[in-house]
Amino acid sequence: MTGGRRNFLKTMSAGGLAAVAASGKARAAASGGGTSKVASSVPPIPAAALETAPLEPSESVQTAPSDAALSASARAQPLYGSDYMADCLQHLGLTVIPQVPGSTFTGLHESIVNRGMLREKPLDLLTVTHEEIGVAFAHGYAKVAGDATATIVHSTVGLQHASMALYNAWCDRAPVVCLTGSLTDPESRKNWVDWMHAVSDGPALTRDFTKFDETPRSLPHFTESLVRGYQMAMTPPQGPVVLAIDLNLQERRIAKDEALPSLRKPRISAPQGDSGGVAEAAKMLAQAENPVLIADRTARTAEGFGALIELAETLQAPVIDMGGRLNFPWLHPLNQSFNRGAVLREADVILAMEVQDLSNAVRPAPNARLISLSSYDYYLKSNYQSFQAMPKVDLAIAGDAEATLPALLAALRAAIPRRSRSAIADRGARWAEDRKGQMARARREAALGWSIKPITTGRVWAEVHDQVKDMDWAIVGGCHFEGKWPQQLWDARQHHQYIGDSGGYGLGYLPGAAVGAAYAHRSEGRLPIVFGGDGDLLMAPGALFTAAYHTIPLLYLVHNNGGYHQEIMKVQEQANARARGIARTHVGNVLPGADYAKLGASMGVASQRVVEPGDLRAAIARALEVVASGEPALIDIVSQGR
Repeated sequence: MTGGRRNFLKTMSAGGLAAVAASGKARAAASGGGTSKVASSVPPIPAAALETAPLEPSESVQTAPSDAALSASARAQPLYGSDYMADCLQHLGLTVIPQVPGSTFTGLHESIVNRGMLREKPLDLLTVTHEEIGVAFAHGYAKVAGDATATIVHSTVGLQHASMALYNAWCDRAPVVCLTGSLTDPESRKNWVDWMHAVSDGPALTRDFTKFDETPRSLPHFTESLVRGYQMAMTPPQGPVVLAIDLNLQERRIAKDEALPSLRKPRISAPQGDSGGVAEAAKMLAQAENPVLIADRTARTAEGFGALIELAETLQAPVIDMGGRLNFPWLHPLNQSFNRGAVLREADVILAMEVQDLSNAVRPAPNARLISLSSYDYYLKSNYQSFQAMPKVDLAIAGDAEATLPALLAALRAAIPRRSRSAIADRGARWAEDRKGQMARARREAALGWSIKPITTGRVWAEVHDQVKDMDWAIVGGCHFEGKWPQQLWDARQHHQYIGDSGGYGLGYLPGAAVGAAYAHRSEGRLPIVFGGDGDLLMAPGALFTAAYHTIPLLYLVHNNGGYHQEIMKVQEQANARARGIARTHVGNVLPGADYAKLGASMGVASQRVVEPGDLRAAIARALEVVASGEPALIDIVSQGR
């Protein structure tokens, strides 16, 4: 048990935990064991007792097991293509695999459950109820774990379901390895469904918003495709890849004397910006009177997070965090994210790091010189225009911002003259004083309407923070539609405490991604929290089943504002512009009276519904006891629109 987990559990009463744990076991029994891990009752088999796929050129795929207790028949058992594939996934570290079962990858499915899941370091096959949830799970997991994982989907219809989530991962620059089944040989199609689900070029469906795709024709080709796909997914700008795996290749028996390629997981080194460009950027920043730093998907790791803090403090420059990741501490004196207009009007030099919507991010800054440091310039597709409008840039440095920051810091320290240190310190003091006023204003605004109904989003976030502030918490979804109150009220000082939003704003992302991120936090003993919309939950409610079935601790707060509130506002804006009134603008936009606590309970999640503001605090405390026991908990909060 980690220190974070111990600290989390210390805050809960022993009696409450015991009661919650007992209720969880009762729910599991009532649902046929639905909250237990699938393989929890199966003892792991030592790796030596299994035939292994080759890791070194001298090894053979038919290496004999060394476990003397293994029966002769087991030792003589043949290997199949999918056995080799499962071993490759394991050796590449793609061990967390959410999937919806499909007939075009039954070979791989069987190899995972009867081979990959029985090792000392097993593959973990997770049951999800929709392919979009599976990809979103992998998306959220990757942002927390800092590494890609795989998801498997059925051919054609499965990839069609997955496509929206792959687009989110594309826009969010998240590494996801999506394996889709395939059945390309007409002679192997057994019935009319096989024909309807067959496709000559399945990955064509998602080619415009993936970094790489391939349909391997042999096992050596599979090895090369998997490693190349992983490398492409993980190299900045990161993104999803798709491999179509033929069922016949999965089911092909491997000959005893057949040699298959070795597999080695590559260490990915991100591309750094050109040294000349970095030196020029450092000179511009050092000479600026009012430099400004803007970051979006800049800090992928704790090291990147720390480097950005060091850069800001060296310059004593204000930072605007666009929120793609947690790039900068939320309550830091230089964090001016909620004072963007005033900061940019004074700016004379702006450094924008991994900022996707650069044109909007730097507005208004009519007289500032703009430096762009981004890996986006390395890889761009023009059909889906996630690249946004292009502003005038004075210096464009193609390079991963996080990887380039150390060199930029070194060049900046050398470029800042000694005589400027006093002015730099004064600049920082001015921004720190301004920040105090912003924080006081945010606290006052969060308290507005404290006791009104529906419950304000400011109160929800304030009440939650009051009970979790001393725990190792992590917000596993965006906060844009819930007022961005955590960014204004919570003290986020660690990189893992926020992972940003979906990227493409495709509804249905949040439930699966929150569960995937919570799964990644589970081994660290952290407290995952998400406050997400009712419309988003209704797009992918089955994610709650996965959380319960696989006992993934997560505090899921439902922002139950009764509908698609952003669209209500948009239709109202149109109606007002046309002088038609807003009396009917709710039609097609509202979801009245839905009880998401009942929905959560039906999935095996401990759930509550809160309507009265005065009931919120106790409901949060009860839910935290459930999460501390190792299970998910949901609170349906009837809340304001934003």
